[in-house]
Amino acid sequence: MPGAEAMSASSSPRCSSPLIESIHKVVLVSDSGVGKSNLVVRFTKNKYMAHSVQTMGFEFTTKTIRVGDRRVKAQIWDTAGLERFQSLTAT
Repeated sequence: MPGAEAMSASSSPRCSSPLIESIHKVVLVSDSGVGKSNLVVRFTKNKYMAHSVQTMGFEFTTKTIRVGDRRVKAQIWDTAGLERFQSLTAT
């Protein structure tokens, strides 16, 4: 079907969005209850959460931003404020 081909080609991520030039991983590590999850929601969705649920393990999200004339994807890892994640930080 010609219509199906046109629809699948136009819905392809490569056709509809400019090339992402780089990917950066960002890992938030800190004590429990300091606002890491709120920071992520504010940055990725531009919303404020007055009440949030404690992160269990970790959560992952992405956001594509423009830096100058480049498109950059940030992969954001929001860790729970647990001691086991402290090993990710530099000593």
